[in-house]
Amino acid sequence: MKIIFSRKGFDSQYGRVPSPILCDGSLLTFPIPSRYGRPLGDIQGPLGPMHELVNDLTQGAITARTSVHLDPDLSDGSVARRPGWMASLGQVGSAQKHLAKQGVGPGDVFLFFGWFRQAERVGDRWRYVPGAPNLHALFGWLQVGQVHKVDESECPEWLEDHPHVQHAARIGVNNTIYVAGESLAGSRQRLPAAGVFRNWGPDLQLTAPRCSRSVWRVPRWLLKNPEQPTLSYHRDPGRWRLENDWAILQSVGKGQEFVIDVGNCTEASQWLGGLVSHHGTSTGALV
Repeated sequence: MKIIFSRKGFDSQYGRVPSPILCDGSLLTFPIPSRYGRPLGDIQGPLGPMHELVNDLTQGAITARTSVHLDPDLSDGSVARRPGWMASLGQVGSAQKHLAKQGVGPGDVFLFFGWFRQAERVGDRWRYVPGAPNLHALFGWLQVGQVHKVDESECPEWLEDHPHVQHAARIGVNNTIYVAGESLAGSRQRLPAAGVFRNWGPDLQLTAPRCSRSVWRVPRWLLKNPEQPTLSYHRDPGRWRLENDWAILQSVGKGQEFVIDVGNCTEASQWLGGLVSHHGTSTGALV
């Protein structure tokens, strides 16, 4: 099994503000502005129309009319769905070329992470909590069940409103969609193959305590050999150090998909299953 740490949502270039950790511990990732998408006003979040929250936190820079790229698409209640809908992720260009080179396919697991900060409602508006840190945090997962090459084969009918199908002629080369399986393979209990992490916990935080968000504290099994790291884009040993039961990593500033082949590593499977069972909220189609 391969695990892919997949950077998604608002960043310093697209959106330019963090996605929020809400008062109840929910993580709500904001889909990036893009002409290959749909109006933000079409999308529902756990608190209602997403654009109201985004508008407040971007101080009006992003509104209900802003076109955004809803991808990864993990929550069945975000927009109206066609029969047969399942969670999915689209990828193109050099990022997809990298995934293909790493052999990512059925059975492999995407762990989605992004830039987050605690937010609160004061009066009738949302704001970031003063002094709250900027973090990289995990917000969802998807274990691949099927892979569709959009330019080479016919996609299922329910995918017709996916941005990588709607805008297939213009979105880029290597256009590929990864669709979730039915349930998380290798788990001792039946867990969904895709969903979002709703209830915040320190085990969802990648950023090391009291560090800038690009410095990660991750499970030690990610660095089996300190002299030869295997996480893609992070193979320089100088980026890593061991600290008790953890590995400390200076993550790269650019890049979307970081892949590691964990094989049959029991520690990795247990860690993944623990995240999903403790924090996961499945998509309605996968219950």
